[in-house]
Amino acid sequence: MKIIVAADSFKGNMIAADVCAAIEEGILKADESVQVFSIPLADGGEGTAALVTHAAGGRFIKGMVTGPFGDMVEAEFGLIENDRVAVIDVASASGIDLVNRNSLNPMKASSFGTGELIVKAMDAGAEEIIIGLGGSAVNDGGLGMLSALGFKALDSNGNSVGQGGEALTRIAEFDISGADKRLNSVKIQAACDVSNPLLGINGASFVFGPQKGATTEMVKELDAGLQRLANAWIKSGLAEDAEQPGDGAAGGIGAALRICMGASMESGAMLVMRYTGFLEKLKHADLVITGEGMTDAQTASGKLCAAIACECRKAGVPVVLLSGAIAGKTSELLSTYNYAASISCGQIGLDAMIADSRRDLAFAAENLIRAMKIGQEIGVIVQQFQ
Repeated sequence: MKIIVAADSFKGNMIAADVCAAIEEGILKADESVQVFSIPLADGGEGTAALVTHAAGGRFIKGMVTGPFGDMVEAEFGLIENDRVAVIDVASASGIDLVNRNSLNPMKASSFGTGELIVKAMDAGAEEIIIGLGGSAVNDGGLGMLSALGFKALDSNGNSVGQGGEALTRIAEFDISGADKRLNSVKIQAACDVSNPLLGINGASFVFGPQKGATTEMVKELDAGLQRLANAWIKSGLAEDAEQPGDGAAGGIGAALRICMGASMESGAMLVMRYTGFLEKLKHADLVITGEGMTDAQTASGKLCAAIACECRKAGVPVVLLSGAIAGKTSELLSTYNYAASISCGQIGLDAMIADSRRDLAFAAENLIRAMKIGQEIGVIVQQFQ
């Protein structure tokens, strides 16, 4: 039997490679004869650049950039295809994991460092830039990123509005005259794991703002601020609207990349699956096991595990989900996966679940293979009596 283990990270707990290793351990404990192909994956969030760069045999460049709250952080990006293509994670420079959870504040957080990474990529000679949009700490509509690239958001007096989500409410006009001219010749591809628009109850602020520390009042203010930014873009002739799928990704960075830099949007999951060879190996697999830290309503909206399941259905290969936790309508899971289960073994509290997660993941994988072997044995017995 050939099994592909293709999992996402368990955020704040295990990177994708560790998740795959735990599942593989459980499989082989139950049946050493199984051929296991571990393919750690991502969907445009943190770790995307590393996975794509490693899979493509590229190299990494590190440098100091401005973090979400103005402190300097070390970030990196990858160069692949003979240094022609740069691969960047927004999370590397503007990520939520760079911030203490008690310090999250999207009114202050800026994406300036992501813009600095784009500059470094162009300085390295990149002709194409792939940008993974997941895992950000910001809700500034890409304002910081754009300012690092020479764009200017101005108030009613013609002065710069500043940085962070709070600056959005002061925007009166948008000036593109100082934008880095190299952007005209660089192809930019945004790897996006969500389909949310920029504005409204399904937009960046309402859906993702609370995860980044936004209160109810902040959410309303941030959404109104993003509306002002969208109006300024439309007024300047850059866009007709800010309502395209993916515009709300990374606190509005998706819209900024599309509108101001001509970026195309691609499923982050599909991009990573293509570069890592998952789609090719799927043609010869008997089973796929995937996993993620939390399965909820967002999983079906472009998230990695749902994208894997979709490709498995096309290939006629059964797919199993092993999730750290399952929330929402469980009835929908079995229309997406052939088998789905939470790996939790009854721990009380998130900290306890995290502490035991690797053990529980290996146990769940071992149990799955044992159940499959029981099914095979029953099948043999049934055939004997037919």
